[in-house]
Amino acid sequence: QAHLVESGGGLVQAGGSTRLSCVVSGRTITAYTMGWFRQAPGKEREFVAAIRGTDATTRYADSVQGRFTISKDNAKNMVYLQMNNLKPEDTAFYYCGLGLSFLGDRSSYAYWGQGAQVTVSS
Repeated sequence: QAHLVESGGGLVQAGGSTRLSCVVSGRTITAYTMGWFRQAPGKEREFVAAIRGTDATTRYADSVQGRFTISKDNAKNMVYLQMNNLKPEDTAFYYCGLGLSFLGDRSSYAYWGQGAQVTVSS
């Protein structure tokens, strides 16, 4: 059983930055893909970014490419999402997930955190 806990986020002005953190217990992140997804009210949970456990290869959704950066600290078993140049459309609940496939969609993620709210004001 894995346990994921997100922190960070909050209210940010458009153009600003914030960082989300996710601490993982019960599993070693080097053996899994870690991903960030987000869900806005009335919408489905969508992929944001992922990082492969073995070599830290990353991939991003087109909507955040160049603005968001996913990273990890293997020693701390933590994953981060640095979000820059935020836009109002980035407003959502952001979830950290532990996945089984680097290229997989949300169905390939076995564990999720409780989520963290990011609200971007215009």
